[in-house]
Amino acid sequence: MHYLLEKIDRLEYQNKLLLKIIENNNQEFYKLVIKNSLAEKEVSAFIYLCEDLSKKLEEQKAEGFVYFHPLFNKFTQHLHPRLEPKEVVKACIKQSLYLPLMKEFQNYL
Repeated sequence: MHYLLEKIDRLEYQNKLLLKIIENNNQEFYKLVIKNSLAEKEVSAFIYLCEDLSKKLEEQKAEGFVYFHPLFNKFTQHLHPRLEPKEVVKACIKQSLYLPLMKEFQNYL
């Protein structure tokens, strides 16, 4: 029963994303979410990760850092197993999500 409720929640979340995609076809990250059947809590974890890494990127840039590979490593280690870093970075750039962070990560692909 619990499995079915999770599945229903996931489908409801993905339907909301589909509506966003219909309104704006450049929603590449949302397409990945649907393609990989991610739940809302999994996407929330991704958002939290990106917000944390974005803050760290800004802090490190302010301190004069120019090498951000450790942040990229953390990103790849905490990324959902069904998501590929290269695919996610490209999708986020196309959808304009976390642009400074994703453009930096693009250098490490």
